[in-house]
Amino acid sequence: VQLQASGGGLVQPGGSMRLSCAPSASIYRVNVMGWYRQAPGEQRELIASITSGGTTDSSDSVRGRFTISGDTANAMVELQMNNLEPEDTAVYYCYFQVFSSLYDYRLRRRKDLWGQGTQVTVSS
Repeated sequence: VQLQASGGGLVQPGGSMRLSCAPSASIYRVNVMGWYRQAPGEQRELIASITSGGTTDSSDSVRGRFTISGDTANAMVELQMNNLEPEDTAVYYCYFQVFSSLYDYRLRRRKDLWGQGTQVTVSS
């Protein structure tokens, strides 16, 4: 199973952009979904997450500007990015923490899935 992200591209400062991510095949159960980003020369950082219970969290750097939404039951997650700044320029990765089967779920054996990364460039 692969995660397929869409969206991304070039946007001017102050603009908005929406990223989406969904798996290429069905998943037994999704536990957590999230978005990471990695700027050139920087470590990959978690910027937003949503749990199967619907609890969301976001990093200080994006709080108030970015909104994560999604449904673990349907295995789809989106990231609405508003008021984008040049510092938001990075490759954005979607992330799912999943249970691949009932057997794995009973053992609490989680698996991490990553999207291929999509470039977001904020520039005038």
